[in-house]
Amino acid sequence: MELVINGKTLQVTMEDDTPLLWVIRDELGMTGTKYGCGIAQCGACTVLIDGQATRSCVTPVGSVAGQSITTIEAITEDTVGRRVVDAWVANQVPQCGYCQSGQVMAATALLKQNPKPSPQDVAAAMVNLCRCGTYNAIAAAMRQVAQG
Repeated sequence: MELVINGKTLQVTMEDDTPLLWVIRDELGMTGTKYGCGIAQCGACTVLIDGQATRSCVTPVGSVAGQSITTIEAITEDTVGRRVVDAWVANQVPQCGYCQSGQVMAATALLKQNPKPSPQDVAAAMVNLCRCGTYNAIAAAMRQVAQG
């Protein structure tokens, strides 16, 4: 099957019902997308599929053929993604960092859809879990990007 990941068409050989996360990590060797819970609750595995934040741990690879998949490895090639990463660094968001690729992907998806989100929009969209509790720093980084 052919997948379009980070702007490149790639051939993959896994079964259609294999979670996209395992294709990305195991077959393609892109390990920035993390495994957290395996039940779409934590968000560590978040990628963008046609611009939508999607939990890759429960997304069958066969369901995304022909769609544009973006992983953390290419997020800075997107202008909004670059601004999100810069704001994450400026606000010293990561602590352990494990959840941060998913957080950045969710933030990028929101800001691409809504460049000036309200605090309520941010709270509704940024639901990925962070065991280190970096939520205030994430909110500050989101405000920075939204303010331009």
